[in-house]
Amino acid sequence: MKAPQIRRQHLVSQVLLKQFTVAGPKGSGLQLRPVDVRNPDRRNKLASTRTCGWADTFVAFDSASAEKLWDSVERGAHAAIEAVRRGAPFADPLHVKALRDLIVLHYVRSHRYRDVYVNAFENVRVKVRSEVVERFPEPVRREVLRQTGLHLAGEGALNAFAERLVEQSEVTQSFGTGALFRTSIESMFNRVRATSSNWKLEVLTPENGQFLIGDNPAVTVRTDTRPWSYNMAIGNAHSLVLPITPRHLLALGRNNIVSTVPRPLMDQINIVQIRAADSYVYMHPRSTKLEAFARESAKRWRAGRLSPYRGAESERGGL
Repeated sequence: MKAPQIRRQHLVSQVLLKQFTVAGPKGSGLQLRPVDVRNPDRRNKLASTRTCGWADTFVAFDSASAEKLWDSVERGAHAAIEAVRRGAPFADPLHVKALRDLIVLHYVRSHRYRDVYVNAFENVRVKVRSEVVERFPEPVRREVLRQTGLHLAGEGALNAFAERLVEQSEVTQSFGTGALFRTSIESMFNRVRATSSNWKLEVLTPENGQFLIGDNPAVTVRTDTRPWSYNMAIGNAHSLVLPITPRHLLALGRNNIVSTVPRPLMDQINIVQIRAADSYVYMHPRSTKLEAFARESAKRWRAGRLSPYRGAESERGGL
């Protein structure tokens, strides 16, 4: 029997979200505090991990295949995170592998990766359509005649028919059903996992304060700019970082180390989480100062991303 399609697919593992929770009142279960980075003035109630960090039908075709792959990583995550909490992340090589795979999983299974995938496909589709008309105009005309009985001469008509051919292709059909995305994301996970095996694992704790976690939690960064640049290709990054508890961050680096980071560096890491988030960041419910920091950082970030025409309007006193 074919496995049923899974609609609510968590992009942030439950095992991670639970690290940022506290027990709710009257047996209401574990709760964390979300902050809406798109609407930072909005006041959000405490939420269960089940209702956070998920996407509707993220993998739309044969989601059971992808879930099986993700589960193979998440099964070892709890014990590995507990080893980090005990201060012994490197005592068991299997824990190191599980933590590294947890970073890769959240890097690939993300809103960011899906956006990159969709944009890349659309760019290739436009390029293929143009190249078909440019390189094979006569075969396209013959195919038009075969399918429609019409003789097309104008470039615009040929472009329109070439678009039709692209839409009819097996690859485009697989894109539409989601089958191509499912095979793409699984393949990307295996490729990044192989690449990451050449990196070591850093376990970082803040001297004071706490980390938060976004809904795109594994982020590539370069640390040679202020503020840090992020979301570049992994081959161009200095590190790939993932918060796993309010007091622990994983990073791919040159050496297996456990180290502390000063408050300014912790703030920079939290800012990257806020800016890389698709919609929400999450934190421990008692982190009231961190909540205020997240709201203010999101407001400043959104203000800086307003229309480039705003500055010109201000200079001339408005309209």
